[in-house]
Amino acid sequence: MREAAFVKQNKDKWTTFESVLAKKTEIDPNKLSDLYIEITDHLSYAKTFYPGSNTAFFLNSLASEAHQKIYKTKKEPKNRIISFWKTEFPTLFYHNRRELLIAFLVFTFFCAVGVFSAANDGDFVRSFLGDGYVNMTLENIANDDPMAVYKQQSEFKMFLGITINNIKVAIMAFIYGILLGIGSLFIMMQNGIMLGSFQYMFYEKGLLWESARTIWIHGTIEISVIIIAGCAGLVLAKGILFPGTYTRLESFKRGTVNGLKIMLSTVPFFIIAGFLEGFVTRHTEMPDWLAIIIITSSLALILYYYVIYPYLLHKKTNHAEQ
Repeated sequence: MREAAFVKQNKDKWTTFESVLAKKTEIDPNKLSDLYIEITDHLSYAKTFYPGSNTAFFLNSLASEAHQKIYKTKKEPKNRIISFWKTEFPTLFYHNRRELLIAFLVFTFFCAVGVFSAANDGDFVRSFLGDGYVNMTLENIANDDPMAVYKQQSEFKMFLGITINNIKVAIMAFIYGILLGIGSLFIMMQNGIMLGSFQYMFYEKGLLWESARTIWIHGTIEISVIIIAGCAGLVLAKGILFPGTYTRLESFKRGTVNGLKIMLSTVPFFIIAGFLEGFVTRHTEMPDWLAIIIITSSLALILYYYVIYPYLLHKKTNHAEQ
């Protein structure tokens, strides 16, 4: 965009902002904060495409003058933690739903690849999961306790170990986003193939339902938040690849912060998944109806908080603004 066109397009906002700073116009502090953010976006754009210009100098002066006034008048919520979970994060996550869809589709695709590979190559499961794990599982099946792996450790020790391990996997999925998103997608691929081949192994032994009703008691939340961690990695990558009107460095910073917020949201869910795996999954004797209730409740919780609620909040906010 030519500089003259850029100025013409935005000068009314700049004039309004100047008037507010000069106390000629009154405006709600929160609206003032939003306008300030837009001005800084324009400043980043001007520094990138019109460096050293009068436009860049003017916007820099305007933003500098505004900074102190904005943060003196903007009201922060009394309870920052509640505000984050109730409003800030769901609003943020709504705008990154495309990255969530990509992470989900990649994971699902490679889960199917895992099933296909295990079905067509008898040694694939061993090569991917390892001989030790496969032999142990086959021994458990022979002993009429195919899910015995979930009973080998004490409840608390298993809960702690599983939770820490899952958080490590999620952190890797996020940090590898710095490799332009390829690293995050690799983690989705790896876990998808692992899940698909693992489930096929039980299907081949006629134990698909027995394994699914047990594994997905904790796996519904566990797998879901690993996919969400992959989404966080893609948000980080988007900040590098698509800076928009920001400088690339500023876009990278914003992508990192947004990705970290998404990662923060997964921690309670990983704790829930670890608790279920450590204390509940081991009870393979529980009736099917109870296992189904736990699985469907877990799925409903994830879908509501990460998909439905952000949409409803966005729709409500737009309606209020109109």
